[in-house]
Amino acid sequence: MTSAPSPSDSASSSAPTGRNPISRERMALLFSVMLVTAAGNTAMQSVMPSIGRSLGVNDVWINLAYSWSALLWVVCAPFWARRSDQRGRKAMMTLGLSGYVVSMVLCGLALWAGLSGIMTAFWALLAFAAARSLFGGFGSAAPPAVQAYVASRTPRSERTGALSLIASSFGVGTVLGPALAPLMVLPILGLTGPFISFAALAFLVLIMLRLRLPNDEPQFAARGRTFDAPYAGAPEASESDSEEQEPAGKVARLRWLDPRLRHWVTAGLVGGHAQAMVMGIAGFLVIDRLGLGDNPMEATSYVTIVLMSGALATLVAQWGLIPKLNLGPRAATLSGMVIAAIGTAILGFAGEMYTLVLGYAIASLGFGLFRPGTTAGTSLAVSREEQGQASGVVASVAGASFIYAPALGVLLYNLSDWLGFGLAIVLCLSVVVLGWRTLDADKDLTKDRG
Repeated sequence: MTSAPSPSDSASSSAPTGRNPISRERMALLFSVMLVTAAGNTAMQSVMPSIGRSLGVNDVWINLAYSWSALLWVVCAPFWARRSDQRGRKAMMTLGLSGYVVSMVLCGLALWAGLSGIMTAFWALLAFAAARSLFGGFGSAAPPAVQAYVASRTPRSERTGALSLIASSFGVGTVLGPALAPLMVLPILGLTGPFISFAALAFLVLIMLRLRLPNDEPQFAARGRTFDAPYAGAPEASESDSEEQEPAGKVARLRWLDPRLRHWVTAGLVGGHAQAMVMGIAGFLVIDRLGLGDNPMEATSYVTIVLMSGALATLVAQWGLIPKLNLGPRAATLSGMVIAAIGTAILGFAGEMYTLVLGYAIASLGFGLFRPGTTAGTSLAVSREEQGQASGVVASVAGASFIYAPALGVLLYNLSDWLGFGLAIVLCLSVVVLGWRTLDADKDLTKDRG
């Protein structure tokens, strides 16, 4: 989002103005943490339908292999978010990236063993699910830490734009992932090449994170009482580094049903299920509608094109529409769900490459507005001291959408093309109806408070 306002740092919870902005280098590093994760995951999604068909595994089981990881994400993300308040954002980003790297390597090796005939399809998929659980359990530490780092250093009036910028890193990743995936299908690794390649890229980002982002572990008073002062920076950090740290103090645990969050969580959960269903169906839809079931490599190329169209549309939403139209959380959420419903309907009718690309792009444009809207709404609904926990709630809600929704979407799609798409459309429109009545007005949410 090139025209988004620059996020501002926070030295205390009481004054939102007069802070040094997060440096470009540091924002680029945070952006990279999110980007490489999104790129690897989307590259994996672009090859998994072909891998599943090559293994002879039912489409539903391919999506169910992600379920345990998604469930762990729901449970673990809030825990790591609270830990980031205590141990610092950098420590949790490091843990999350490390979990991602190990998970991707093991996932790639498990599927390679299955495709090579070393393991049966059943055991290969089981090993994949187990390796993927490392991402749900430990990879879930990074996104809440990145979101909390940015949100706690950004004035309320600029937070939608700042969080949209971070969210757009997923959009960039979802462009790069499918674009690079065919180039990473290597002679020995085959379709599992993207797993190993993106694990290597993530490892490089992990090294840069350790070297370039200052430490932000909380300091405590010598007598053991929690010292109500900013977190200490690394020994080599500049004065501005220490000035931007957050106040360390105990904050009551934030729950999904907190009255301030309840409506945003509901919107995020319902709309997230619609998005997960569409994403789960997309790859198989392309293979079936274009008759590519007997050619996995060619199918991967066409799936890649469709996924990239959606990723580019997401970037248009997050880098173009949100900043140019100055959309607040409520406007972005509701308009996004209307557009997503239209795109999903087009996708249901699609029978050729053009309409597949068009439908998925329009749906992704809508989801690209919806996701930053609910994220910013959740962040703005709570105090600055609660940003770490709020980011955990956002990550947990996002993970909950992928526990069973992709598999359910594919199951309904296999029964009837319109069952899966019809349910996704109903979910989108439900968010519009309920959100119109319950979501807080943008002018109240984005107003800076003293």
